Amino acid sequence: MNTLKNTLNSPYAFWVLLALPSFAMINGALSGSDLEGLLHPTGEFSARCMIIAMMLTPLRMLFPTSRTVLWLMRRRRYLGVAAFGYAALHTLYYVIDLGSLSAVLAEITQFGIWTGWIAFVIFVPLAMTSNNASLRRLGRSWKTLQRFVYPAAVATLLHWIFIHNNIGPALVHFLPLAGLEIYRVWKSTGTQRQLAS
Repeated sequence: MNTLKNTLNSPYAFWVLLALPSFAMINGALSGSDLEGLLHPTGEFSARCMIIAMMLTPLRMLFPTSRTVLWLMRRRRYLGVAAFGYAALHTLYYVIDLGSLSAVLAEITQFGIWTGWIAFVIFVPLAMTSNNASLRRLGRSWKTLQRFVYPAAVATLLHWIFIHNNIGPALVHFLPLAGLEIYRVWKSTGTQRQLAS
């Protein structure tokens, strides 16, 4: 029993769990599969990892005694890095599928495309600083930097909607996050009012 518990609590096991979907995606690309068909799953897994990571703070406020939420909170940075990893794979497949820099630049002015690039550019410093060394070095600035995940989430949502010209699937993923964020703001505002009174 202890061996199973230790395995589940191992960061390496969690990394493998997060990476599992990518194995099929990478294998598909190496096997000559159509890269365009791999764009949606890589982007979707990136969005899912980001959404789960962002949901954890309001979930912790909503369920303060939940061991599952606490367990995930301790691994939230892993989810953020996984979101970047899938976004990087998504971007790589997109660039390779287009085949040339000129083709990439020709599409970059499209709303659904440049919102995706903005989200990816924001992900880069967030992923690079998702470690203890950066947390110690940046101090209070670290949390300010990590808050840029919010504009990245908005850009990701817009990218998803306008690329597929379909709002439904994107909202299915993002509405729970929006609801929890509204609860977090409401709860935080209420707490501040109580402290002030």
